[in-house]
Amino acid sequence: MSARTLETSDSRRQLALWLLCAASLMIILDGTIVTVALPSIQRQLGFSAAGLSWVVNAYLIAFGSLLLLAGRLGDLIGRKRMFLSGLAAFTVASLLCGLSAGPAMLITARLAQGIGAAMVSAVSLGMIVTLFPEPREQARAIGAFSFVGAAGASIGLVLGGLLTEAVGWHWIFFVNVPIGALALLPAVRVLDAEHGTGLRSGADWLGALLVTAGLMLGVYAIVGTSHYGWGSARTLGEAGVAVALLAAFVTRQATARTPLLPLRVFSVRELAGANLAQLLVIAAAFGFQIMITLYLQRVLGYGAAASGLGLLPTAAVIGTVALGLSARIAARFGPRAMLLAGLGLITAGLALLTLIPVQASYPTQILPPLLIFGAGGGLCLPALASLGMSGTTPADAGLASGLFNTTQQIGAALGVAVLSTLAAAQTRGTHEAGAPALAAGYHLAFATAAGLGGAAIVVAAVVLWPSRRRAALAECC
Repeated sequence: MSARTLETSDSRRQLALWLLCAASLMIILDGTIVTVALPSIQRQLGFSAAGLSWVVNAYLIAFGSLLLLAGRLGDLIGRKRMFLSGLAAFTVASLLCGLSAGPAMLITARLAQGIGAAMVSAVSLGMIVTLFPEPREQARAIGAFSFVGAAGASIGLVLGGLLTEAVGWHWIFFVNVPIGALALLPAVRVLDAEHGTGLRSGADWLGALLVTAGLMLGVYAIVGTSHYGWGSARTLGEAGVAVALLAAFVTRQATARTPLLPLRVFSVRELAGANLAQLLVIAAAFGFQIMITLYLQRVLGYGAAASGLGLLPTAAVIGTVALGLSARIAARFGPRAMLLAGLGLITAGLALLTLIPVQASYPTQILPPLLIFGAGGGLCLPALASLGMSGTTPADAGLASGLFNTTQQIGAALGVAVLSTLAAAQTRGTHEAGAPALAAGYHLAFATAAGLGGAAIVVAAVVLWPSRRRAALAECC
């Protein structure tokens, strides 16, 4: 192959990477950009207080419950086809969201957005791993992808506030339309076509029904705890049915001739450990992001846009570490050591936030923990993605990507539900009122998040770190 051909091939792969990152950024942005616009949406469309939560919940439930199915279908029908279909669906649904004239239309369009988001996200990481098989290149590509995911949530909070204040809430959805359309056109030509293994080689439709229903009901139960509580009959009943459906799915996978999720993938220690560690640390990180935003607004009196800007240093540090340093650190020390270092920094940053006073100074008391947290995220996220995709065959790359994103979404839903519930209970139970009571609740949330980070460290050390015996076996075999 000539040098000119190699250069063209490399440029094509880099363009494909940035297209995948752009699509991911758009979808991650949409998870948070709507948050600060909710009061405006409620006023203009006439949502009830209870109904307003479904603007967020409809998206989360569809997104979180369909990732695993979309990932497996990507392996069967081709990941490029799944990606393009999902991107088109997401773009059209965004247009419908912006045109919504009432609650029913907006909630339905948000559900469609979640479906498109699941189709895109489920296969993106698998496509990146296939595009960049060489370890050092793959580490850099995963670092870029991880930065986009981490920074997108912070940018969404800022962009949502600016667009809502400047031109109205409709534009938090309309902004996706030109981005999606511009990404679709080159993606058709740049992304490698994959025919997949065919539906007959793995179309376990009963398993698909069980896991989708179980995950959907489970996410629904989690997001509903803010209204009904963790110990309510409704929450316990929904959670019990969800567990039963998922147990039936596992039984089905153990006996089906063509399982949707072959249980053999969990025999890969790195994949299983990375998904468990990710569930814990994403619960801590996503819950922290919501809690620190509320702290800045409700305790320190920041506006919506200002509170979003307050999180940008975290995103900047994540980007610096993930894009500029993570690949070299992984090459020298390995992803396991990088993961442990990242988890340690995340946990330390969260622990420091428990000490901030009611009248905290942002530069001296809030910014340092945010920077420490950002450095940990820049190390942790690429390491988790690398380990979560390790040991999988090309035929299972979409499945592993879907599984990785599923644990991420479930962790995010759990983190927000658990931390917000604990914060509210602590605020109600304190003898003080106003800002001190709110601060007490958020301090408990930060402490709980630090505990989740500590649990992720234990998982990484026990499950992912090879024992001397396993290392010796690996060397001799």
